[in-house]
Amino acid sequence: MTQIQSARSAGTVAHLRPAFHVRPPRGYLNDPNGPIEVGEDVHLYFQSRPVLDLQAPVEWGHATSTDYVRWTLHRPAMAPRPGGPDTDGCWSGNTVLDDGRIRAFYSGRVEERPYQSVLTAVSDDGGASFGPPRQVVPDPSDGAIMFRDPFVWREDGSWWMAVGAGYAGRGASIASYRSNDLENWTDAGPLAALPRGVVGGEDTGAAWECPQVLTIDGRRIAVVSSWSPEGGPGEVLSFGVDGPPAPQRVDHGTNFYAASALRDSRFGPLLFGWLTEGRDRPGWNDDWAGVISLPRIVWLGADSSLRSAPVPTVDTLRTGPGVPADGCTTGPQCEIAVPEGPGRVVIHFSDQERVVIELDTDTLTVDRSQASLGPHSHRDSMQVSDAFDPASDRPAARIFLDGSVLEVFTSAGRVLSTRVYPTAPPVWRVESPSTARFWTLDC
Repeated sequence: MTQIQSARSAGTVAHLRPAFHVRPPRGYLNDPNGPIEVGEDVHLYFQSRPVLDLQAPVEWGHATSTDYVRWTLHRPAMAPRPGGPDTDGCWSGNTVLDDGRIRAFYSGRVEERPYQSVLTAVSDDGGASFGPPRQVVPDPSDGAIMFRDPFVWREDGSWWMAVGAGYAGRGASIASYRSNDLENWTDAGPLAALPRGVVGGEDTGAAWECPQVLTIDGRRIAVVSSWSPEGGPGEVLSFGVDGPPAPQRVDHGTNFYAASALRDSRFGPLLFGWLTEGRDRPGWNDDWAGVISLPRIVWLGADSSLRSAPVPTVDTLRTGPGVPADGCTTGPQCEIAVPEGPGRVVIHFSDQERVVIELDTDTLTVDRSQASLGPHSHRDSMQVSDAFDPASDRPAARIFLDGSVLEVFTSAGRVLSTRVYPTAPPVWRVESPSTARFWTLDC
């Protein structure tokens, strides 16, 4: 076991290493999987490779926490079994409690097979490792272009399973199954389906990866990751499944994908996501890539979109009382809270590198077009409307910086997640409205 490494660890780009976001000390991380509470402990699994070679088979990495913000990394909990149904990778899924044991459902990859098989495996040591897998749902026989990423939950005395799917000429779909014992599953038909199109400016996808199903205000809400054969990952979308799907974007930044849900936690429904790199692969000049977002409590807005805020325990990362933010100097980990807009926050990494967060009457904009002089870093701007709710008890904007990770939460529950790669190491300088507050964060 190792604690998440400090951003002050050795390396030529140490200031870019996140400290309080989950990541392995080296190798490649992508989808979060199977967050679950067992007593006081939170288990989080994630797609992981020990090296940056994307041809290496995927394992299930493993981290635990008692507060959702300070994490301990463990040895991988699951690894491919040669000659088995997951020979070439243990891919995405979730976990449930089965008579006190943690049971995983996941996708097993075998290179020559057209689909990832839906597998189950049980842990008899408290979630540290999982036993041999067994396929529980047959591969599709109806011409699906994709079929993977099971999500299992209990509802009304039965177990349910959602599996992401897509069909040429028909669009994206969520297959569903029902069981009384977690072993024998019956096809229950599509939970939701939608021909590919553009809704609210978003490509709804040729298929849906990583389907998650939450129950909020008595409604079933699906969270999916849109995917296409030609473009790969798209955006994370949410919609109700009790009527025609009307997808809306979950995160309005540039680097949030493959959301993983915890239906019931001490804080209510939660969502984690994979924060993608935001830089071209030649820029991966360190020995790690990929990071997990802050866990987020979620609720429905008046427009039925999924809204978010960081888990309350993130406040325990603050060192001391807040101070006026304007003019503060900072290292790689900090929080800036702006109580109300309009206003402008600039984090000056150097005279030539900066990221700008602009609060207007109704919109919040994050501009990272000048955040890095590095040739491989992505440079663009992102914006969300309906950003503020003065009647809430939340600041207009909470800005979390953790090395190269930037997550901005608004009072109306909008969130923008992105990555920034300043070449200049700290000390950095904050420019903000006079009312903004600043904290150094330490895990």
